[in-house]
Amino acid sequence: MATTHTCSSENCNEPAKMQCPSCVKLDIKEGSHFCAQECFKKSWVTHKKIHKQVQVAKKISSGPLTWDGFTFTGELRPWPQSPTRIVPKHIPRPDYAGDGNPKSERATRSRPIKQLNEEEIQKMRTCCRLGREVLDECAKIIAPGVTTDEIDRVCHEAAVARDCYPSPLNYHFFPKSCCTSVNEIICHGIPDGRALKDGDIVNVDITVYYDGMHGDLNETFLVGNVDDESLKLVTTTYECLDKAIQACKPGERYRDMGNIISKHAHANNFSVVRSYCGHGIHSEFHTAPSIPHYSKNKAPGVMKPGHCFTIEPMINQGVWGDVHWPDNWTAATQDGKRSAQFEHTLLVTETGVEVLTARLPTSPAGKQWFQSVSNADDTSGGDNATAAEAK
Repeated sequence: MATTHTCSSENCNEPAKMQCPSCVKLDIKEGSHFCAQECFKKSWVTHKKIHKQVQVAKKISSGPLTWDGFTFTGELRPWPQSPTRIVPKHIPRPDYAGDGNPKSERATRSRPIKQLNEEEIQKMRTCCRLGREVLDECAKIIAPGVTTDEIDRVCHEAAVARDCYPSPLNYHFFPKSCCTSVNEIICHGIPDGRALKDGDIVNVDITVYYDGMHGDLNETFLVGNVDDESLKLVTTTYECLDKAIQACKPGERYRDMGNIISKHAHANNFSVVRSYCGHGIHSEFHTAPSIPHYSKNKAPGVMKPGHCFTIEPMINQGVWGDVHWPDNWTAATQDGKRSAQFEHTLLVTETGVEVLTARLPTSPAGKQWFQSVSNADDTSGGDNATAAEAK
């Protein structure tokens, strides 16, 4: 018996008598039938977007890529990427959005650590809350079979829906709206057509720009059933961040964060990445201070009320060294073993520290395996299990 269809044109329920020729070629069935040429032509502007979406989906799922002469350290491979997503014109942009060059950031590189005033602090609170909401939207979809490109789409749409510019987009020409780092990728993984697999771990790094400020955070998520060693790695990484946050207060030296993080990581037989560090953040995406996560570092500076910065330890199962992929962004572990990371944007207060990117009561819950982790004593009441949540 032949299947009957109704016209796909808006507000038309007449029986369909024809099918879009392009949809036939692309094997698109839903939304491809029309009652007559008149309805087909009337719907063409919106209908043709379906063709583009299907073509992009087929392209990015076509299989992994390789680079001639490059030896990968682990099993992960790059996949094709979708086109760069567009930010609506009405949304204010950082100065690098057009040409990839963070000009104001370069100009302020040698200036002392900025102490934010009350107006700037309120702006940071708002921006960081929006960043948290965006990451929570991404967390909701993480599961086996979901591509990292889909995570980027959700990130991008959640950001622009809140009138935020996704800060990574075109920063030094980064092509996507967030970073997704899977398994042996330490950081700066570019979202692509690879689908997450059962047993993966994936870090999603979000930054949004709103009202002249940047808010930065990331979490490592468990995908399906993760092995015990990976669970230990992710747990330990969260604990490293938590212990560092608890030590933040006026008068604390920035270099001491590395001693705290390294002590806990090494006690669990993991290593601390030395190539990347926490950083100051406010109207500039990256600025003073620099906060290394490894011990015996020489970072200058002492915490003062109004200082705003990130702590974002990257912890490896094996050696701490990294290898860059030829895409000029993706940093993989030198030995191909797994890496995990967590990050918060923090504000030093008169009495301690406030976690600006703390989880919200509405943040999605999963496996609550951080119950034994104490939270930072901050004015927002602690982070309430900022964590890698298994979906």
